[in-house]
Amino acid sequence: MTLSPVVQCVGLLVLSNVFMTFAWYGHLKHKGSLGLVAAIAVSWGIAFFEYCLQVPANRIGSSQLSLAQLKIVQEVITLAVFVPFAVLWMKQPLRLDFVWAGLCLLGAVYFVFREPLRAA
Repeated sequence: MTLSPVVQCVGLLVLSNVFMTFAWYGHLKHKGSLGLVAAIAVSWGIAFFEYCLQVPANRIGSSQLSLAQLKIVQEVITLAVFVPFAVLWMKQPLRLDFVWAGLCLLGAVYFVFREPLRAA
């Protein structure tokens, strides 16, 4: 069974975002015990795997999705990965603002995936 390009793209972007989130924010959990240069080196090492997933994801996804659609899918996935990371890993409180941000992204999804308006 072969997965559709969109499903492959989304799956790779989810995995990519897990790496990205840890590369960008994971070092903040231990910033007192990890120097800046070490944090940069570790983050770069993690980001390498993010790019190994993100670049193929966008190439695969671009066969079915427009550039704007790829970007909005990426943003939705970013928030979907970031919120559990912030709450579960970084022990941040779950905030209503996360819900509002998600609703705004749903609006963005609507606008980039709706059928274009046709001239009358």
